[in-house]
Amino acid sequence: MHLSKAIVAAFFFVVLLGGTLAYAQLTPTFYDQTCPNVSTIIRDVITETLVSDPRIGASLIRLHFHDCFVNGCDGSLLLDNSDTIVSEKEAGGNNNSARGFEVVDRMKALLESACPATVSCADILTIAAEESVVLAGGPNWTVPLGRRDSTTASRDAANAFLLPPTLTLDQLREGFTNVSLNNNSDLVALSGAHTFGRAKCSTFDFRLYDFNSTGAPDPSLDPTLLAALQELCPQGGNGSVLTDLDLTTPDAFDSNYYSNLQGNQGLLQTDQVLFSTPGADDIIALVNAFSANQTAFFESFAESMIRMGNLSPLTGTEGEIRLNCSVVNANLAGPDSMLVSSI
Repeated sequence: MHLSKAIVAAFFFVVLLGGTLAYAQLTPTFYDQTCPNVSTIIRDVITETLVSDPRIGASLIRLHFHDCFVNGCDGSLLLDNSDTIVSEKEAGGNNNSARGFEVVDRMKALLESACPATVSCADILTIAAEESVVLAGGPNWTVPLGRRDSTTASRDAANAFLLPPTLTLDQLREGFTNVSLNNNSDLVALSGAHTFGRAKCSTFDFRLYDFNSTGAPDPSLDPTLLAALQELCPQGGNGSVLTDLDLTTPDAFDSNYYSNLQGNQGLLQTDQVLFSTPGADDIIALVNAFSANQTAFFESFAESMIRMGNLSPLTGTEGEIRLNCSVVNANLAGPDSMLVSSI
């Protein structure tokens, strides 16, 4: 991607959310002195985990998406239920779906050993997303850092802002606009994260038999793929069965996702509507461009990831640096430890 754009995004990006301007004071050099090996530590954990879990890269980038879409990139997704926290993990878009939390915990434990009370959980998710893409053959980008962790979570906000796989293109556009991302290039580029990973039958089986109460399958689904998916996901079958989001290169980060859409082989409705919605000429043009030019996709994806990562971060003295990503410091240390709870 263009370094000048990354630097501008890192230092001066302005996020409009809820009618107020929040200046994200982030910089890629934030940990250069305090934790210079932060990216290496995170990358090594992902590399080790990929040996036994080829899905983990896609799972980690999804955690970053689901964190940032709910009140900004503040690590709130990682908090468990407690007397003061209603966890976002049990929101509709996350429950029995979001995964990789134990991998984030391993990253955090190693970072606490190397650089105690320094690296936020929100930044761990941001770095892990970039490293996961690179390890799968995708682009690298300069990651703005310096986020702090929230001391609250909102399951209601997660239910409101996380986008289910049943949406139309207009609803997807609205969902991106609602979190201050643009509803064309950001939407199409970030959807390209579905170039790797898996999805459960329950996320797309409504397309296979009675689409929109028509009594027939989704007409935008390739017939050969339809037959294969009906065999994998029979009516009334196990909704937890997994299949590849990208049929051609399921564990590689590349532009084949967009070629699949051109062949009516998008697995999720929210994928295929990018190409099959009548009148969506601007969106279809982007799908065609990214299919034809992987470099263009990689550059746009990197820029959109930086933009998403700048959504309403906590900086300076806001929030805290959690010592355990699943627990706010006050609950971890006890009510008498003012020092720890204010890190």
